[in-house]
Amino acid sequence: MVFFSVLAAVALEHLRPLRQPMLHYRHYTRFIHWLEGKLNAGEYTHGAIAWTLAVVPWLVAVWAIFAVLEDVSPVLGWVWNVAVLYFTLGFKYYSDNAERIAHLLRAGDLDAARAQLGLWRGGDTTHFTSDDITRVTIEQVMAESHRQMFGVLFWFVLLAPLGPVGAVLFRAASILSRRWEVSRGRFGLCACRVFHIINWVPARLTALTYAIAGNFEDATYCWRTQAAAWPEEEEGVVIAAGAGAMGVRLGQPVTVGGESVWRPELGTGQAPDPDFIASAVSMIWRGLVIWLTAGLLIVIAGWVS
Repeated sequence: MVFFSVLAAVALEHLRPLRQPMLHYRHYTRFIHWLEGKLNAGEYTHGAIAWTLAVVPWLVAVWAIFAVLEDVSPVLGWVWNVAVLYFTLGFKYYSDNAERIAHLLRAGDLDAARAQLGLWRGGDTTHFTSDDITRVTIEQVMAESHRQMFGVLFWFVLLAPLGPVGAVLFRAASILSRRWEVSRGRFGLCACRVFHIINWVPARLTALTYAIAGNFEDATYCWRTQAAAWPEEEEGVVIAAGAGAMGVRLGQPVTVGGESVWRPELGTGQAPDPDFIASAVSMIWRGLVIWLTAGLLIVIAGWVS
């Protein structure tokens, strides 16, 4: 049942991808901003209380609905799993963005590519060169593939007896780690630390997936030797392994607000051109096929035994 929930949600998300504005995300964002405004007094304990209020009630509600529906009919429980998983996924939206940027770069429309990238990831992209846009787009699509797909699927499967609780836990923790980041002071420490714990295993499984889908030796080499230099450790693991698997060099300084911002180099080989963006998306989808194939083999083994 778990495998078919994943398969149905992934197929639905591919055929009917979520588009902006995602109302459930906007409502949740407003809710956590309200919580921060009420509880942020600059202390770690306030952040821990806010994190609990921002996550636990939703987990309980999602589990309670699943338990009621499952008791009525396993089919209704399955439908609830698929629906919640569909709304917690969202990679197709980001992969479409990446491919749109690649198309603009091939057409030579740098201003439009900069604007598209800025809308996607935020921040100032005014001074980005074509190479900068290409590298950052590949980094972004790799990072989002993990946060919007692989990490969600890992926790959904791990906590499958509780329905879609795992998917909601990972996405909520991911959102809070970004919205309540350490730059907010001690209030944001809890959200970052919890997500670090939640994200440790799935980030490395995603990196391993990229290694299998690409150049395994280079992916594991870059993972071991370069990931720790990236500002976010788990994100560095994912991007370093992806860059090594593709044989491209990512990271490196970019100009933001008229000033050069240092970033460590990740990967090996040549500098990417716009065609590498499509290659990155293709590698990620191959990784998803690897996960689905592994899941199917487990299901078949269960039937045989």
